[in-house]
Amino acid sequence: MKTPVWRSRFIMAGLALVFLGLVGRAIHVQVLSKEFLQQKGEVHLVTTMSLPATRGRILDRNGQILASSIVTVSVAVRPRQVREEDGIKRAQLAKILDVPRAELDRKLDDVSKNFVWLKRYLDASVAAEVAALKMKGLEVQRDFFRKYPEGAAAAHVVGFAGDSNVGLEGAERLYEKELAGRPGSRRVIRDQLGHVIEVVGEEEPPVDGQDVYLSIDARIQAYAYRKLRDAVMQHKARAGSVVALDALTGEIIAMVNYPSYEPEEWPNREKWKKAGQERFRNMALAEAFEPGSSMKPVTVAMALDAGQVTPQTLINTAPGYYQLDRFTIRDVHNYGTLTVEGVIKKSSNVGSLKISQKLQPQQMWDSYTALGFGQRPEIGLKGAALGRLRPWKQWRPTEKATMSYGYGLSASLVQLARAYSAFAGDGHVTRLRLNRVDENHPLEQGARVFTAKTAGAIRKMLQMATGPGGTGQQAQTDSYSVGGKSGTARKLVGRSYGDGKYRSWFVGMAPISDPKLVIVVMIDEPSSGGYYGGLVAAPLFSLVTEQALRTLGVQPDLKVKPQIVSDAAEESM
Repeated sequence: MKTPVWRSRFIMAGLALVFLGLVGRAIHVQVLSKEFLQQKGEVHLVTTMSLPATRGRILDRNGQILASSIVTVSVAVRPRQVREEDGIKRAQLAKILDVPRAELDRKLDDVSKNFVWLKRYLDASVAAEVAALKMKGLEVQRDFFRKYPEGAAAAHVVGFAGDSNVGLEGAERLYEKELAGRPGSRRVIRDQLGHVIEVVGEEEPPVDGQDVYLSIDARIQAYAYRKLRDAVMQHKARAGSVVALDALTGEIIAMVNYPSYEPEEWPNREKWKKAGQERFRNMALAEAFEPGSSMKPVTVAMALDAGQVTPQTLINTAPGYYQLDRFTIRDVHNYGTLTVEGVIKKSSNVGSLKISQKLQPQQMWDSYTALGFGQRPEIGLKGAALGRLRPWKQWRPTEKATMSYGYGLSASLVQLARAYSAFAGDGHVTRLRLNRVDENHPLEQGARVFTAKTAGAIRKMLQMATGPGGTGQQAQTDSYSVGGKSGTARKLVGRSYGDGKYRSWFVGMAPISDPKLVIVVMIDEPSSGGYYGGLVAAPLFSLVTEQALRTLGVQPDLKVKPQIVSDAAEESM
């Protein structure tokens, strides 16, 4: 039967329409949609690779390295490119990286993320084994690991940077902007295994971070840390701290705590978050304590400046105690009548209290505030303690009295060092600095708190306190004249003072004729060999002061080795 003409024409028309449709689709794909499809292809083939900047170094005042970055390699994965059938390779990878298989599978199968680190900071040989697997989605990248040559000795000052190359603690965090630099970028084409096969377009090179010079002297820092550790262990104490301050520039030459931590063990940001901040707390800066008798020179300086007493004014401390409202303030012994100098030398609570009665609360508050008490030290490190100094209008008579000998207010070691800089600096309190002072820029003189005459009189009293009959005789050194004040304070546990718990202090300066350093030592909860600051903290002050001044090249001012009395020195709390 002959096919109808209309049917043949219908079939031919249909074929023609199909052909025209294919031609139109080809034109649409190859011409009209060419740019769109190229862009879609680039989503899978062309990526932007970040070029990390080298983080700047942290150096001490002499250029000794405190933190630097070394080149290493790390392994990452792009989970969306991983094949499920790579079971054998997964087992090999887990073995090479020394990670549990379950943890590895969890990261490889997490398709919600485009990029996941598997393990950071590997040896080149390990990285080569990983690359040899030729596992799709796996990448071996150039990376940087942060090294801290001074370790635990400088940890609380230098801090550390996390695995994202961002500072998390200490100077690493404080100077993040200067250290970080700016990463670069490069457009690359990758194959199905994630390997770079071609670079496309212009490369933007990274800008490396700047080096930062701290005021710390690594030699003094390391020595102070070792001696502090020995003292804490010797006295079976809970902890301890030392701060050494340049009396002229306000530069922090050393700031150490024991116990400490190893900064290289904390590059993992998540691990750092889970650890809690207590582990990394810089006790010398972040914890405020009642400073005890080390505040008595401040009380006397206020009274001298106000014209209420002279160094030779007689103060009757008999019979060794004083009744104030329902409270009894006691001395260790009945010292009878003392000069104002004798009040400091013997560390008389009663004498200090009676001197403070000659002052108005606002006078005392103004001086405390000018010295930096009740104010957060402006050195940039996080967690600096504010300390406790209540408004003077709220003071009770007993509170005003107890503050005269170091109770009822609190301060950190850094705050106490700054306050004593007023005695070392002829009445001018220094500005604290953690960065090295630029010799090309003149220093601004700090605010005047006391007259030069008052500061000189206090220095003489501090020297007497470390001489024969004083409470700080064991602070003397072989080569340098020193002056300082011991302090012993009962420790607050909750809202009351703990039985048998003390903090022992010594704060002083040397050489006393022309002070170069102010050094503060604190031992927390000594439980062996006594607890008075003159017995526990003063010997450590002596060691650190002698070594620090020799390290700095300060000319000795003593020709004869001083005689140090071995008997337990009297000291008031």
